[in-house]
Amino acid sequence: MTLRRVHLPRERFRLDAGRATLTPEARHYLRDVLRLAPGTEVEVFDGRGGAWTARIDEAFEALVLGPARAGKGDATAEIWLLAALAKGEKMDLVVQKATELGAAAVAPFAAERSVVRLEPDKGEERARRWRRIAEEAARQCGRADVPDVHAPAPLAVALAALPPGALAIAFQPGGAPVLALPAAAAGAYAAVVGPEGGLTDAELAVLAAAGARRASLGPRVLRAETAAIVAVALLQARFGDLQVPAAGPVP
Repeated sequence: MTLRRVHLPRERFRLDAGRATLTPEARHYLRDVLRLAPGTEVEVFDGRGGAWTARIDEAFEALVLGPARAGKGDATAEIWLLAALAKGEKMDLVVQKATELGAAAVAPFAAERSVVRLEPDKGEERARRWRRIAEEAARQCGRADVPDVHAPAPLAVALAALPPGALAIAFQPGGAPVLALPAAAAGAYAAVVGPEGGLTDAELAVLAAAGARRASLGPRVLRAETAAIVAVALLQARFGDLQVPAAGPVP
């Protein structure tokens, strides 16, 4: 039986007591949206890779933790997405699908040709919305972790936040095929996708200074949000848990 899933922040867990205190949002979701009864078994995850079978207590205040469970969607490679800011729902879609594809982090950046411009306070407000979208997407797709969603920043700042040893890959016309990309010693990769107007020469110079490689998205012209999703999928297929086995006879 597939259990209903709910996310709680790590600080809500008391593993020594075998309990996790419900947030008001989680209580509303379990009791009022799903209409579950006390004693119902669910799966709770902490957004950092931990997941447990649990049951709702009689007071609907906490979950009584049972055995730990493995997150079904945790990626083998650490793949970041650095995507140029896009309008409204387009960025929502990018965050949602990158989460479903196992991205470790999403870092929107203010590209020179981006149509969207956000002041710092507005950018942080938008990032809070994207984090909620990532949390919901992780709940639905079976991840035990939730990707870190950054507030919008300049490209150089987003690159500086990458894990040490990460290989940045700029998806740009004329780039190499993804299969020709080298593996990063650190096992961390960053897909860098510009706006529909493309990355500027100055931005490409920033990427080159950071040691980025160029890769191709193929012969078709894609919308920026489509390109961002495809880029994550390609890196997962090349380095992560979407790897396709060698061709063989169809069973």
